[in-house]
Amino acid sequence: MLRRLATLLCALTLTTLPALAETTQVLIEEQVRNTWGDTLPVEASLQIRFTAGPVDEAELISAFWMDKDTGSFLANAVTEDGITHRLQGLAVAKLSLPVPTRRLMPGEIVSAADIKIVDLPIARVGVFTLTDAEMLEGMQVRRMLAQGRPVMRQSVMEPLVIGRGDKVNILYDDGRLVVTAPGRALTDAHRGQDVRIVNLVSNNALTAVAREEGLVEVIR
Repeated sequence: MLRRLATLLCALTLTTLPALAETTQVLIEEQVRNTWGDTLPVEASLQIRFTAGPVDEAELISAFWMDKDTGSFLANAVTEDGITHRLQGLAVAKLSLPVPTRRLMPGEIVSAADIKIVDLPIARVGVFTLTDAEMLEGMQVRRMLAQGRPVMRQSVMEPLVIGRGDKVNILYDDGRLVVTAPGRALTDAHRGQDVRIVNLVSNNALTAVAREEGLVEVIR
């Protein structure tokens, strides 16, 4: 009997608790993320701007519509007194991206001092845009990088250790025999990349692997 009475009192207490109101900023952000779904990166931040409907808090959003292309939205927010207010505004999704702090020319190596992190609208972020500073630092510039603009993957590359026309040492090591010979590179290569070379002793062209500056290894 006492247990049933305690259960009844607990239920009555729960039903009399008022619904917790939330800021319209949070409620609209939830609706925006649900509308964009998987197309919105998890790491994206949202900036919500209201142009109409100055309501600070509401219990729920009873209706929501948004243009995914522009971010414009309309919503009905129900306050704790049961009144529905029309909200209108703009949702801007942004990503934190590394951008150059100065203009970088082809051949330069990107250092940490050459990078800063900025928040840019997702509309300005392409499929091939670098989104991680670690993917940019230490890379060699292939195409000129403009100050303050997102960097495309194809605009940078692993630093070259072998340049076309460079003199190189050719190494062959099978564990029992080590042979070296002078050569010349016929193509560019970064560390670990295949490179075409010519053996200056035999005048034969062959493919080797770039190991470091001036050194290639023939693997058989």
